[in-house]
Amino acid sequence: MTPAPVIIAIDGRSGAGKTTLAIELAARLRNHRKVSLFHLEDIYPGWDGLAAGIERYVRTVLEPLSRAEAATWVSWDWVNHCDGGPRVTLPAEIVIVEGVGAAAAAARPFLDAVIWADSPDGERRLRALERDGDTYEPFWDQWASQEAELLAVDDIPQHAHVRVLNRADGTAPADTLQALTYLPALSTALVPELSSRRGLRLLSERLEACPDPATVFHALYGASGNAVWLDSSLRFAGPAAPGKETPAAERSRFSILADDGGTFGQSVLHSSGVTWITAGCATATVSGPFFRWLETVWGRKAVRGHEDYPCDFTLGWLGFLGYELKRETGGHDIASDTPDAGLVFAGRAVVLDHTDNTVWLLALDAPDAADWLTRARDAVTGAAAGAAEAGGSNAVVLPAEDALPEKDAAALAPAPAFAGWDSEASYKRKIAEAQHQIAEGNSYEVCLTTTLEAKVPALDAWAAYLALRRRNPAPFASYLRFGGLTVASTSPERFLRIASDGGMRAEPIKGTRRRAADPETDAALREDLATSLKDRAENIMIVDLLRNDLSHFAEPGSVTVSRLCEIESYATVHQMVSTIDAVLLPGSPRAEAVAACFPAGSMTGAPKISTMAILDRLEEGPRGVYSGAIGYFSLNGATDLAVAIRTLVVQDSGTVQDSGAGEQVRLSLGVGGAITADSVPEDEYQEIRTKAYGVLSTLGSAFPD
Repeated sequence: MTPAPVIIAIDGRSGAGKTTLAIELAARLRNHRKVSLFHLEDIYPGWDGLAAGIERYVRTVLEPLSRAEAATWVSWDWVNHCDGGPRVTLPAEIVIVEGVGAAAAAARPFLDAVIWADSPDGERRLRALERDGDTYEPFWDQWASQEAELLAVDDIPQHAHVRVLNRADGTAPADTLQALTYLPALSTALVPELSSRRGLRLLSERLEACPDPATVFHALYGASGNAVWLDSSLRFAGPAAPGKETPAAERSRFSILADDGGTFGQSVLHSSGVTWITAGCATATVSGPFFRWLETVWGRKAVRGHEDYPCDFTLGWLGFLGYELKRETGGHDIASDTPDAGLVFAGRAVVLDHTDNTVWLLALDAPDAADWLTRARDAVTGAAAGAAEAGGSNAVVLPAEDALPEKDAAALAPAPAFAGWDSEASYKRKIAEAQHQIAEGNSYEVCLTTTLEAKVPALDAWAAYLALRRRNPAPFASYLRFGGLTVASTSPERFLRIASDGGMRAEPIKGTRRRAADPETDAALREDLATSLKDRAENIMIVDLLRNDLSHFAEPGSVTVSRLCEIESYATVHQMVSTIDAVLLPGSPRAEAVAACFPAGSMTGAPKISTMAILDRLEEGPRGVYSGAIGYFSLNGATDLAVAIRTLVVQDSGTVQDSGAGEQVRLSLGVGGAITADSVPEDEYQEIRTKAYGVLSTLGSAFPD
């Protein structure tokens, strides 16, 4: 018995380029299977026949094709304005139908995928008339009104699995095919295209250079709508001796700069169970859990780095996972006004090795790879020359005073005025409620957070991040741009690393003290943290939680604690850090291994699931990006993710709702601390002020009263 074909509809208003897109898409698909093509313009019964044509198309074309039968239908003679002769469309492996109404409500039950093609109104009319000339021009308004009537009662674009902005520049067919590969309904039909994701060749080039990374990023990605800079802004003076590299130095070795440009470039946004994957001019919409989707695109080794290449990132996905993804890992479903995840797929990137003072240029082999390598090489050499002339140093120096450097203050003036979701009194009341939950046995550590927000007429997010990284350098600093959403982070904390060879590592931070310019005071603060029984208890509880999280996908007996409650010092804080290691069980789904640990236990408390429910009641709102994770998912199966703390989130007017007159940019900063039975409310409140200090002082702002 012949199987029913996979039916793909390409719909859109007249002049959107549906016919050309269908023909070129069919040509690409015919490389691996048989494809039939049906044009609705052949069946519409005249210039008033849109509705009747859709009825004919469903009854005489789709219904038999869906039964794997040949479709016999009557064509329309546009010259004599009458029915023409019979035609036949065969049920090939894939059938593409295109035309206005191809995905109308009556047709959708028979379709496996819907593509909506669009282009600006002026361009559509011009294209349609260029194609059909004088024949169409007298009937343009008549036909357009029928299209408007159809779309008024049937919002076809909202049912599209893929939306294409067809600019008629030749990119739509390839972008559309790439977007189609993400649709679960087509996973069997597009096996050859899916297999090509794993048949990739990595090009790499090593440069002896020590460029200013901000200059490189601005040169290559300053104009990119979506770009990521995983910026190890904490530097050390010279390479470490063999075997002497400190954990903080190891975390600070590499910086990665990339965007979603080029042949393979893509971007992803996920919110409340829906994932949008954009490849060039096409965007696919996939419903379902994010981590399940991530498993389909990451976790299998698709490329291998050069034998001398020291970094575990070999191109792939980079960006953030928001805290609200906890809905997939045992937490409640709470909607956020920022995406629950934002990633770019980098088919090319710059990797800076701060230990060897080298730069690696990486690119997947593609027609545009050579040109990009040339541009990247020029950007790196130019930035390296500028850095040498400036006589820059890689060593970090603790700020000697609280004053913001004049160049930063000028760039960020006026200082934003932040307001807190919680007053001091309300935050302390929530601490008391958390301690009540602990006393009742519902938790033994509650990582209570709050949010500071400000609305301003404008903010240069790039300048803010550069000031932030100068004032508060950190091993997991990052600058992420997704259209109108910018994330500027100086996180010191690793959430989870899974190396390409399966090595797993978590490095939770629990315990914080401020830095002081006076050496004796600073040393006393460090010693106070090191000897604090309360902070040590907090840290050990999270270590136990993460040992459990890692064990879900670890080889039995491989979970070990290699460092316990050690003190690390950064520009504005001392931190208590532990390290838990494990080995991933061979064959385990890597995205599920990440999900088993998400969100970071250091941001929830323990036990994780019951404590997240307590936090939802106490905090009364979403955390958004804060408390999630920032990092990469590499094509060799590796991932390295930081906890999204010390993180400023900037939303412009396109992403902010209900902003006041003149207030077009919203800033948010999450802060929090671990509450235990022994917590002193005043100390806990002072701790969140300490944690907010690095970001607020950079902006010239004060902690709200």
